[in-house]
Amino acid sequence: MVFSSAIFLFAFLPIVCGLYFIMPNLKVKNALLIVASLIFYGFGEPIYVLLMIASIIVNYLFGLFEYLAYTKNHSAVQKLMFVISIVVNIGVLGVFKYAGFFVENINYVTGLSIHVPSITLPIGISFFTFQALSYVIDVYRKPEMVQKNLFKLMLYISFFPQLIAGPIIRYNEIQKQIDNRVSTIDKTAEGISKFIRGLTKKLIIANAAGHIADSVFALNINEYNFIVAWAGAIAYAIQIYYDFSGYSDMAIGMAKIFGFEFSENFNHPYSAKGIKDFWRRWHISLSMWFREYVYIPLGGNRKGKARCEINKLIVFALTGMWHGANWTFIIWGLIHGVANVIEDTIGSVIKIKNNVIKNIITWIVAVSAFVMFRADTVGYGLSMLKSMFTNFSLSIESASYVAGLLSPYYMFILIVALIFAYPIREKVVNAFKSKCSSNVVEISLYIVDVVLLVICIMSLATATYNPFIYFRF
Repeated sequence: MVFSSAIFLFAFLPIVCGLYFIMPNLKVKNALLIVASLIFYGFGEPIYVLLMIASIIVNYLFGLFEYLAYTKNHSAVQKLMFVISIVVNIGVLGVFKYAGFFVENINYVTGLSIHVPSITLPIGISFFTFQALSYVIDVYRKPEMVQKNLFKLMLYISFFPQLIAGPIIRYNEIQKQIDNRVSTIDKTAEGISKFIRGLTKKLIIANAAGHIADSVFALNINEYNFIVAWAGAIAYAIQIYYDFSGYSDMAIGMAKIFGFEFSENFNHPYSAKGIKDFWRRWHISLSMWFREYVYIPLGGNRKGKARCEINKLIVFALTGMWHGANWTFIIWGLIHGVANVIEDTIGSVIKIKNNVIKNIITWIVAVSAFVMFRADTVGYGLSMLKSMFTNFSLSIESASYVAGLLSPYYMFILIVALIFAYPIREKVVNAFKSKCSSNVVEISLYIVDVVLLVICIMSLATATYNPFIYFRF
């Protein structure tokens, strides 16, 4: 079940929201959200919901063991429980997500013919495993944060808005909200508005851009010139941004309806003036997770410049690997890692002051990296990049293909996507607020939301293309 499906929008979500607001107290509301979350995940993964429950129970026990060892002043036992919990969580992720990848590479390097296991990837395993890791790490650092109620921990890890596509919520961010939060009319209205904007990003913009990207990436790209290659690359960069940020907006909006406050996960990354700035704006929750639990423990910037840059490359390689068991993802991460290192070193000597130039460079690096992210193989990704940067021949076939691909509707959507990749909406709303009363602004925004919702419903009713890209993660 995905947020942009009819069964979720017209059955699951309205029923859960309706029941939530008639429940008498927070304890019962939490119980409802747990049941709803298990149904939500089990709808698509009836077997693997047991894996998620097992993960929750195991990490709950690890947290208790860490806490009990701390209260008994058994620091060695506490550390042992912590290490075992990390190994178990990474091990589960390794078996289900990376076993086949590792065996394939061992066979390639050694010439062996070890059977490559074919294991179905549980949806969202990367997200709920990282949340489980956040819990056991936070409890190891501050044992008093331990959650002694299994069901409250289950709510944190399985909460359906962020379960299969994030954002990744660290335990220390949400611990108090499980027991102490309120739902108000204003928060509910804000949540609904946020959800509708996210749904619009996904159904209208991301799906249109995805249609173009899929068409180009299905080609033998060597037969086409740089215009086709760049059209496909930019379309995919737009698709993944609006798809991912759209899902994050929907998750944040639903969480707000239920009284939870989640931090923003995207902040107009394509308006960035450098790759470092890009990663302050792109998938912020993942960036913060790796910073908190990997980069800083590795030493961060405390052990000299060279070690700092090595730590960044390690983090970005792991970030790429987190996204999928393919060298294309690792290369994507390393492209960003190398770009960060270049900004820290060469960029500190050769300083570019023009913000437009810095933004264009950011686009070029980000779009080029996403080519590797989208490509099924390293070879195809390299061929695509080669066409983008070397194949400047003028081909009637390529020109006619792009002209046929970019219908007036798709062209309009891409233009809108590029405009709103920058903080235009915020500037327009602020300008509107400076000239009109708050009531007029609020009513106008709600009217826009209703119009967008109607457009989304119409799109959902007629569309045959509605991909779920998180199957890859």
